[in-house]
Amino acid sequence: MAIKRDYFAAVPRAEFSVPGTSRGLLDVVRWRYLLRLLVRTGVTTRYRNSALGWTWSYVRPAAQFLVFWLVMGVFLQLERGIPNYAVYLFSGIIGINLFSEAFKNATTSIVGNAPLVRKVYLPRQLFAVSSVFVAFIHFLPQLALLLVVCVLLGWVVNVTVLTILAMLAGMLILMLFAFGAGLLFGALNVRFRDAENIVELLLMLVTWASPVLYFWTMVRDAFADVPWLTQLYLLNPITQAVELFHYAFWQPVTLSQMAQNGLSLPPTLGWGTASALALSVVVIAIGQIVFRRLEGRFAQDL
Repeated sequence: MAIKRDYFAAVPRAEFSVPGTSRGLLDVVRWRYLLRLLVRTGVTTRYRNSALGWTWSYVRPAAQFLVFWLVMGVFLQLERGIPNYAVYLFSGIIGINLFSEAFKNATTSIVGNAPLVRKVYLPRQLFAVSSVFVAFIHFLPQLALLLVVCVLLGWVVNVTVLTILAMLAGMLILMLFAFGAGLLFGALNVRFRDAENIVELLLMLVTWASPVLYFWTMVRDAFADVPWLTQLYLLNPITQAVELFHYAFWQPVTLSQMAQNGLSLPPTLGWGTASALALSVVVIAIGQIVFRRLEGRFAQDL
């Protein structure tokens, strides 16, 4: 009579884990090789079978800039009150583009990868994280184009350490805020597809709710009788990020003209940056809580 041997008798049960369990964002670090693969796939497939390829990364923001510059700068004559309006406008537009692409792609990342979610276990946060990194890579050509223009206008002469830090802080705020919001709406979008439409609506308002096309003092003057509304407006992380980009790109090429026109960036930009970073982290925490609560039913809902 053959004796059955239990080959796993000596293996502690603690070494096993329940299938499908996740340690949240910590697993993104553990599965970083897969994150690199997702980012590479997202970048290489963006312009697949496209004749212009990566040229679209320059054409689309350039067309967007021309439309806004003609309407707001020429027709509504905003450029008369804001020197170097083209730099002011484009430095805001590329920030909004970074946030919009990261937020939108993170929101649709789970539904867009439904076959993988249904068949294979992997940390689902990877999809949102990779969406933000892909958006950042597509943001770099726009940043390079802006830097070329700024250099031609004498940007290098007035660059300081604070200028570089402001640029980096602006990018960090936009990416963190987009990631947190993308986690939240991405999880909701699996159960309720209305979330994607809500995101489209929010992104339509983002450009107008931040000082991209106009100067922030217009909001201050409009709400002179209710100053707390101006403070609320300045607490918006996207507003802070856009103003950081203005500080990094527009201010160095406009210093003398700013003094002549009596223009200045928000005086609370320093602590506003800290509060924007803190608020972005809070949004990530909320998004992660909602995501963890709903991810157990992702496969069934998809």
